[in-house]
Amino acid sequence: MNPLLQVAELGQSLWYDYIQRGLIWSGDLHRMTLQDGLRGVTSNPAIFEKAIGHSKDYLPAVRALVMNGKGTGEIFEELAIQDIQLASDVLLPVYEQTKRKDGYVSLEVSPHLANHTDTTISEALRLWKRVGRENLMIKVPATPEGIPAIERLISEGINVNVTLLFAVDAYEAVAEAHLRGLEALAAKGGDVSKVASVASFFVSRIDTLIDQQIDERVKKGVDPALGARLEALRGKVAIANAKLAYRSYQKLIAGERWKKVAAKNAMPQRLLWASTGTKNPRYKDTLYVETLIGPDTVNTVPEATWLAFKDHGIAAPTLAGGIDEAEAVMKRLAEADISMRSITDSLLIDGVVKFADAFDALMSAVERRRQEMLGAALPSASFTGVDELAETGRLEVLRKEGYVRRLWKKDGRLFGGDRAWDAASSGYMAWMDVTDRMLARPDALLQLSEDVRREKPPAVVLMGMGGSSLAPDVFRRTFGRQAGFPELFVLDSTVPAQVQTLEKSIDLSKAWFVVSSKSGTTSEPLAFDQYFFDKVRDGRRFIAVTDPGSKLEGMAKDRGFRSIFPGDPEIGGRYSALSNFGLVAAAAMGLDVLDLLHRADRMRQSCSVDVPPRENPGVRLGALLGDLAKNGRDKLTLLTTPSLSALGAWLEQLIAESTGKQGKGIIPVDLEPLGQTSVYGADRVFAVFRLAKDSSVELDGRVLELQKAGHPVLSFKLEQPADLVQEMIRWEIATATAGHVLGINPFDQPNVQESKDFTKTFLDAFVKSGKLPDVEGERKLVSERGVTVYAPTKTADRLASHAGSLASILKAHLATVTPGDYVAINAYVEMNAAMEDILGRIRKQVRDQQKVATTLGFGPRFLHSTGQIHKGGPGSGVFLQITTDDAIALPIPGTPYGFSELKTAQANGDFMALARRDRRLLRLHLSDPTAGLAAIAEALGVK
Repeated sequence: MNPLLQVAELGQSLWYDYIQRGLIWSGDLHRMTLQDGLRGVTSNPAIFEKAIGHSKDYLPAVRALVMNGKGTGEIFEELAIQDIQLASDVLLPVYEQTKRKDGYVSLEVSPHLANHTDTTISEALRLWKRVGRENLMIKVPATPEGIPAIERLISEGINVNVTLLFAVDAYEAVAEAHLRGLEALAAKGGDVSKVASVASFFVSRIDTLIDQQIDERVKKGVDPALGARLEALRGKVAIANAKLAYRSYQKLIAGERWKKVAAKNAMPQRLLWASTGTKNPRYKDTLYVETLIGPDTVNTVPEATWLAFKDHGIAAPTLAGGIDEAEAVMKRLAEADISMRSITDSLLIDGVVKFADAFDALMSAVERRRQEMLGAALPSASFTGVDELAETGRLEVLRKEGYVRRLWKKDGRLFGGDRAWDAASSGYMAWMDVTDRMLARPDALLQLSEDVRREKPPAVVLMGMGGSSLAPDVFRRTFGRQAGFPELFVLDSTVPAQVQTLEKSIDLSKAWFVVSSKSGTTSEPLAFDQYFFDKVRDGRRFIAVTDPGSKLEGMAKDRGFRSIFPGDPEIGGRYSALSNFGLVAAAAMGLDVLDLLHRADRMRQSCSVDVPPRENPGVRLGALLGDLAKNGRDKLTLLTTPSLSALGAWLEQLIAESTGKQGKGIIPVDLEPLGQTSVYGADRVFAVFRLAKDSSVELDGRVLELQKAGHPVLSFKLEQPADLVQEMIRWEIATATAGHVLGINPFDQPNVQESKDFTKTFLDAFVKSGKLPDVEGERKLVSERGVTVYAPTKTADRLASHAGSLASILKAHLATVTPGDYVAINAYVEMNAAMEDILGRIRKQVRDQQKVATTLGFGPRFLHSTGQIHKGGPGSGVFLQITTDDAIALPIPGTPYGFSELKTAQANGDFMALARRDRRLLRLHLSDPTAGLAAIAEALGVK
């Protein structure tokens, strides 16, 4: 006779510890119920990982879910629930024939919730409702936090499979919780006869750990008699422990409290023997089935053990007897100085960890499947020149820390640990689910796009700074003018010539204007608004983007603006590209904002809470960037093919402002001309962005040289220009993660205010006296060919002996550069092709001569971008500030000063902030920008 059927005759139910779609579709599961007496199915993350990650049966379903926009966790849940439902339907006849005693299929609550009572309860209730099968059991671990959850779920009428039981007293606590749950259910009029539960008591893992301890003791050398006693314990302790648990079960159901609920037809919580596969090859492969057969119990048997027992197992009533011997085994164990309490406590902790590890492996398998099916729809990333072993180690540390889950819970303690930072960080992390937020309310953006298309303004001018202007500028420069829509202009400079150039480029009688400021008090966009509103005087052609309750919002209402798009106070400016601060401009210029959001959401799902660090594109990148920076490679050099060249300016702000503080930081290097490999130091890491359709022989050749030279090269390939929004998500997650690795808060900007405060001091003085005061501590060193050189006191003292000429002073200043430094050129001039060309050549000359990274910022725009890292980051910057006289003042209506005074005050404020931090700094003031830059270039030897 089939030994599996004989076990059933002895009162024990055999459940199958495996589930797989092919097993159900093929009819094998049904045949097992008929031919082998199978009475239930259990699942766990390791089982699902094997099924989904290594079987082709799931590919069509995964593909459909991926194409439907589902993320990793959603895909797994859909697949798992379908399997559970199908298996439950197959086992429904067993459930009915046994009058609800058997026929169950188990589904586990995420192991990551094992130490959280409330979330375990809510997740169990949710899964119970989603599966919708009365022969479902929800698996809950028997942790201290899990036990009250078990009680609550039983009281709600939910079937529970209690897992990870190792100790007899832990089982007794679970049994008590089950009983209290039934009593509570009965007290509120519930039907206790419909609630089933099993207590999964783990077996073989105990012997495995006992055997390890015996091996360690014997290896160290023990008395022969003790050695013999230790050897006699092998393969005995787990069975003895289970028998003692079964004795506790028998006592419980004989008690008066149980008899009261039993009188209401309550079913006892049966002991289920789990982990019954034999792990020690010296033991019989059916050991933990044959020795634990008894009435009113369950054994959940893994596939290999099932087949082995069916082939040669022996079915006999072995459980109830041998209690005296079981007690003797436990006594001998204690006499051998092996603590059973220590064994079971460690197994519980280890069990939770192993289940969580298995769950992460499952999520990794699902994400790999998802990414395979997305293919080129998800921008690819490949890294060369990095220490793979170190990277794997860092990612594993993050996984064990639960970093991804904590990040998505917006746990501010990840970023520095200070309580004030905790609150500040958590309060600025709504960007993580911005795609959900924006997709939930797209109507206003769609209406704006339709209004623009219908009313046909020839131009829309976006007026903002930093996070309010950089994403719109990326969209403008990447996508260009769309058919049937206006041209988008971005104004983010107070240089009078810049304002005037823009004014001459548009038809003031028809253009629309977007005033963008999160705080609603940023001086530059308010000045732009005052200037152009004074000329236009038509609120219907103005739009505001600002946080609720701001000064700008009130002003927009008073002036009758066409519309006001709210910002989210919990999203910081540099993380706001896919909120209204970026998408209002995108909608106005005719881009498909829904497509952009759906693309971005694709990457967000890849970086989501369910995806472990190794498969998580943003977390993996951020961990690498943080590690590289900690090891001296902190100059992130951005290289792009032509279509993506605008992306660097946005990345520059994100990275510099987020990481540049506490003397740390990653210095982004954007638009630096390509150089020979010899000019790049060991502080470089290169991020290369390619658009599939772009071809750049020079870039590809240079990148290959960099790789051969051993520099870290991070390569990203985008199929479509619109996929840049996916990179925005990837790099936001990466920047936050790099902040965690560096031990800083990536959501504050503590040093930006310094320049603003100094600027205000200068403007206040101008209001009082009608002139800007001199810069405190600034000394003139030399004046030559329309270029006057100034320096802070300490720098002036150091360079005084070299002040004979412009060339000598520049040479002496740059002589302070050492390996690992960078040279920052901050030019308060108009951004145009001519200025970019000459400054780019100056920059290249400095880079090639000094062999250090160089950055170029146009002021005052860069104050809202890289200004934070200049003051708060590492003191490795050597600064050349370039200021100019203005041909026009360009008054700002409603203020006593014009754009020229505002720009000059900002430059002076920046100089003061840098000087106060003893940065190596020169100011080169030009009476004429073109001639002055030519003189500087000549002094530096630019050809």
